[in-house]
Amino acid sequence: MGYISVIGAGNWGTTIACHIAKKDYDISLWVYEPELAEIIKNTRRNQWYLPDVPIPEHVRITTDLQDAINKARFVINAVPTQFIRNVFSQPLKFGSDTVIINLSKGIERETLLTPSEILKELTGLEVVVLSGPSFAKEVSKGLPTAVTLATGNRHQGLLIQDILSSDRFRVYLHDDLLGVEIGGALKNVIAIASGISDGLGLGANARASLITRGLAEITRLGVAMGANPRTFSGLSGVGDLILTCTSNLSRNYTLGYRLGRGEKLRDILSGMREVAEGVPTAESACKLAERYSVEMPITEKVYEILYKEKSPQIALRELMTRPLREEFPEA
Repeated sequence: MGYISVIGAGNWGTTIACHIAKKDYDISLWVYEPELAEIIKNTRRNQWYLPDVPIPEHVRITTDLQDAINKARFVINAVPTQFIRNVFSQPLKFGSDTVIINLSKGIERETLLTPSEILKELTGLEVVVLSGPSFAKEVSKGLPTAVTLATGNRHQGLLIQDILSSDRFRVYLHDDLLGVEIGGALKNVIAIASGISDGLGLGANARASLITRGLAEITRLGVAMGANPRTFSGLSGVGDLILTCTSNLSRNYTLGYRLGRGEKLRDILSGMREVAEGVPTAESACKLAERYSVEMPITEKVYEILYKEKSPQIALRELMTRPLREEFPEA
């Protein structure tokens, strides 16, 4: 099998490394920050992102990216979307049969590419996508979780499915990489909207409406881009959307909640160690909506709140007073 390398030691990268290590695979964990790498080596804990979880001794810690991937049959990317290009643009030598498993969710600002598209462009390797409702903190505690693995190579998918699955982590196979990534990216934008709604004290009715209409927006864009509409009713669609829109474990929901309570975006971001992918994705999603002539009013209002300092109260009024219409006008 060879080594499995995890690139990125945030909470999700650290969690997946520990999860696979429990199955006795040899793991390398690449850490961007030398200071954090030393902390992990000395304490066997990721004190910055996942302090309560012991890291097995056979998870090898390195800050040398080439060293991390030298023997890797599978390279798992956990680098946030907006930083993937910076990390993987450096000259790297992969094995001829190396496969990249992408965990990151988002859309690159400059190119409007998904993470798998960026990784494929930079490495030329086969890329598969793991997505779905999976808070790292819950997975690290062994709480039951189900996710989706999207790949165009079923044989490869069955192998990776077996590597990743356990009695507490169930992996389903899927073949719609684009749909899985669009769902995983855009749910973060709707989670910001949901957090804003709760921060304003708008109630459960409003949150349910935002989730439902947000799913309609995500599906419209995904289908316009060529995704399978059924994907958005699955784990990487509505499953991930419900999770991130209803829990304070979600960075994007929490950011939205604080916006709804009147805090400024710059102040919220300055105090966050981890990335809230919904912030850059809101901008990318609006550009994609324009490119594909898709109506995405919730996403548009989130963008205006984030980037144009629109009052959440005004954004709410504009959403609620849009021209009345059929729920399913295409029917």
